[in-house]
Amino acid sequence: MAGFLFDNLIFGPVYSRRLGVSLGINLLPVNNKFCNFNCVYCECGWTDLSKGVKIVLPKRENFKAQLENKLKELQGTVNEPDSITFAGNGEPTIHPDFAEIINDTIEVRNRYAPEAAISILSNGSMLHKSSVKEALKRVDKNILKLDTGIESTFHTINQASGGLTLDKVINNLVAFDGKLIIQTLFVRGEYNGKVIDNTTDKEIEAWLKVLDKINPEYIMIYPIERGTAAKDIEKIPEEELIAIAEKVEALGISTKVYF
Repeated sequence: MAGFLFDNLIFGPVYSRRLGVSLGINLLPVNNKFCNFNCVYCECGWTDLSKGVKIVLPKRENFKAQLENKLKELQGTVNEPDSITFAGNGEPTIHPDFAEIINDTIEVRNRYAPEAAISILSNGSMLHKSSVKEALKRVDKNILKLDTGIESTFHTINQASGGLTLDKVINNLVAFDGKLIIQTLFVRGEYNGKVIDNTTDKEIEAWLKVLDKINPEYIMIYPIERGTAAKDIEKIPEEELIAIAEKVEALGISTKVYF
């Protein structure tokens, strides 16, 4: 079982296989995961929804000051970031000041790191909030999760809370009119006696239909990289991911495999 957590509000820079030199932003607690999904493959482990778990989120003003100081420190060095990346210990768009924080990030980035992209890795669960949706439209890389086109698989793999359905997620993704990047993590394994496999012909066919409807800028395909929350999860071989990518390319959608 995984339990990898980022222990700072701002971390790195680190080299990202998808984003280059990445300065990470964690708008979530540093001592526990805080997410409205409970993905079986999550490297941060399981979401603890038990009562009494203390959730402490960073304050907007502290974030802005820390980001400004960090970007000043990195100016003119080999570690100047290619991307300022919101990820961290859960879902970044949960933060109540997310939209305002994005505004602050754009302001500070423009001043100290104008070449850096602002990237968001999100599960798309908060897109019903207009402030979140509009904030995501303002970033350079709006990277949203879609691991399946089948409702039952969505519940098995992603285990969203609050009654969120895959249908709602898809409708919200379509509403971006193609101004988004889709990330899909392919897995096989078993959890709670259920077989998990979003690489079958049936799965890929359903997923491709949804991608065709969303028509994103491009697709990021990748396997697990670290330990996972569920213990019996397997890393999909690169050649299988490439074969899946070729099916996406046949739709006229650019696809990148990160292995």
